[in-house]
Amino acid sequence: MVLRQVLTDILSDAFEKCGYERGFGSVSVSGRPDLCQFQCNGALTAAKQYTKAPMLIAKEVVGELASNTTFSSAEAVAPGFINLSIADGMLSEIMNDMYHDSRLLLPTMESLTIIIDFGGPNIAKPLHIGHLRSAIIGDCLCRLARLLGHTVIGDIHLGDWGLQMGLVTAEIKRAQPELVYFDPDYSGEYPKTSPVTVDELNDLYPAASVRAKTDEVFSAEAAIATVELQNLRKGYYELWKCVRDVSVADLRKNYALLGVHFDQWLGESDADEHIPRVVNLLTERGLLQESAGAMVVEVALPDDNEPIPPMLVEKSNGGDVYGTTDLGTLYQRMRDWQPDEIWYVVDNRQALHFKQVFRCANLAGITGDAKCLHIGFGTMNGDDGKPYKTRDGGVMRLSDMIETVTSSAYERANKSAVINNDDERTSTAKTVGIAALKIGDLVNHRTKDYVFDIDRFLASEGKTGPYLQYSAVRIKSVLQKASSAEMEFGQILPPSTEIERELMLSLTTVSDSVLRAYEGKAPNVICEALFDIAGVFNRFYVENKILVCPDIERRTSWLSLLELTYRMLTQLLELLGIDIPEVM
Repeated sequence: MVLRQVLTDILSDAFEKCGYERGFGSVSVSGRPDLCQFQCNGALTAAKQYTKAPMLIAKEVVGELASNTTFSSAEAVAPGFINLSIADGMLSEIMNDMYHDSRLLLPTMESLTIIIDFGGPNIAKPLHIGHLRSAIIGDCLCRLARLLGHTVIGDIHLGDWGLQMGLVTAEIKRAQPELVYFDPDYSGEYPKTSPVTVDELNDLYPAASVRAKTDEVFSAEAAIATVELQNLRKGYYELWKCVRDVSVADLRKNYALLGVHFDQWLGESDADEHIPRVVNLLTERGLLQESAGAMVVEVALPDDNEPIPPMLVEKSNGGDVYGTTDLGTLYQRMRDWQPDEIWYVVDNRQALHFKQVFRCANLAGITGDAKCLHIGFGTMNGDDGKPYKTRDGGVMRLSDMIETVTSSAYERANKSAVINNDDERTSTAKTVGIAALKIGDLVNHRTKDYVFDIDRFLASEGKTGPYLQYSAVRIKSVLQKASSAEMEFGQILPPSTEIERELMLSLTTVSDSVLRAYEGKAPNVICEALFDIAGVFNRFYVENKILVCPDIERRTSWLSLLELTYRMLTQLLELLGIDIPEVM
């Protein structure tokens, strides 16, 4: 149930009965809660179409609402606003319906099959903080779409088939030329164990990358190795499989620290077999053109506001590029899963690339009616406003950042009077640290850059993860005490105070927030709903002696309201991939 939509339907009926179009009945949450809870501004717009004073229209519509028991008040206010407040009895009815519904009256949608492409790490390289946003934004969108009833396939889309693999191959060959992978005449069985560990890989790729910038011979060898791997040279391919296995095991471990999981662990290599078919489609449709020895597709449109360069499909040396593998991946996804939509959660700097890929795929007839979306995001920055770096100017590993946050959370847990042993401190620090990191990111609109500030993220007050977790723990503590005292949980009564009314209203607007978060692909909307509920609850908690309330009926009502609030906080935190600690 989306209350705003229910109210919109009522107002639309009223406008229609007064002889006006239903579309003027749209209701929104009031920007002036001191005046009313909801508002309809349709009379102001209708006035232009019907050449009639907006106040006259507003009063007509309000007159139609006079007998409607949904509202405690419906008032026409100059110059033509319709101010609305919900009857307390209606609020109570909604709370009880929500309490008894396992889904908390959260909405569902007509089911779509959606593929969400997020993660995108290169193998043979450690995850760094640049991978954080794609991981947690993508994970939230997966959870959100599933809650609404969609079938979701989350794919990590590994970078495992490009130049970085040629660099790694060339660097291993330079250091260990005696390995059988590099013997073109070798015909035996290749080793199953990788010749390099994950720690060696993490150092090996950066070294190869630096070497390629100054050593032209090595750079050429890496380029040749890339092409030969993509042409499935046996030794190179077997080495690649070892490197991939070692890397994926490490990636799984690091993503698990964030509570992020993928349904598919496919990569660019899995698209390789589909590239010939994609090239044939482009050729058959007359889309491929030669340009300086390379093959490109013109994707610019006459109404473009900025120049859109041709999309490179094949380099002059015959090697594939990112765009080619993205087309192959789209072909595989359409063939295997027939999705309705494909979302790419990748930073804003890739906007042009995806515009080219989507247009090219459409021209080739690869995507059919499927909708492809690039869901871009900004960067995590340091105090200088530039992308966050380590003290020595390098890119921080994601595992190091997680360790930094959890260590700081442990220091705070160590000062807690309610945490009794080190196991509890360690568990709490992990849960609180991850929440601090996630909320510090997700509370910002995804398209915005933000500054990493560990002290602010871990604060117990303000818009932080620990504040939300503490609010949930506080409710859980009250409920546990009530259960231990064998107190009853009863029907939720109409609100007796303004703060109780606010708490109920904050719960009724969650459905609308969930839909807005989905439509805008905006996890920050979920964060704002959480902070709204937590803020109102904490004021309600301070103003009322819940467990010692002498009015038994009111106390049983409050306990059910608190249980409902806890369930809603838990549900919304789960959408963000955040757990609630046992104690704080």
